[in-house]
Amino acid sequence: MNDYTESLSRIVAAATPAHPWTARPRRIPPPVGPADIDAAESTLGFRLPPLLAALHTTVADGGFGPDYGLFPLRRAVARYDALRRTGLAEDAAWPWPEGVLPMADLGCAMLACVDCRTRDGTVLLFEPNPGDVDQAWYVLAPSLTAWFTAWLDGTGWFADDEEFAGDLAPWPDHRARSAPART
Repeated sequence: MNDYTESLSRIVAAATPAHPWTARPRRIPPPVGPADIDAAESTLGFRLPPLLAALHTTVADGGFGPDYGLFPLRRAVARYDALRRTGLAEDAAWPWPEGVLPMADLGCAMLACVDCRTRDGTVLLFEPNPGDVDQAWYVLAPSLTAWFTAWLDGTGWFADDEEFAGDLAPWPDHRARSAPART
């Protein structure tokens, strides 16, 4: 048994198109295999947090979770690769941090991302709308487990339409982790 077994069981039960915290019904694709996880990690150059890998191999290849749901694994990997190579909208002032995998579209250009360099997969909010890279990164949850628990319990910021950025702690590591990727 691992530290996310209970969360995984709850997510499996909730990963339906009609979950109450799902913004709109959606098609849930089948899970990927372990070889797909290995290929993704090889391409990325780092390991996925165990819960994220388990979600893609046990629940579905994206399509469930907060707002628009998790990206399919290949899409997340391709997006990370593109962002590391070119930055946001090919703007050198907006380099993408190493090891931060975009995992879900939250709407309005916002992304939920997982810091794969942390043990529990800190979940970050990338919110570019203020137009300042130093005001674009926030900590959404200390771990993937906490982020999904908030979704399942209906207690996350995504369950409320109120302003949320002021309630989130800024993520100060974005500059130190945003050196341009080697091509």
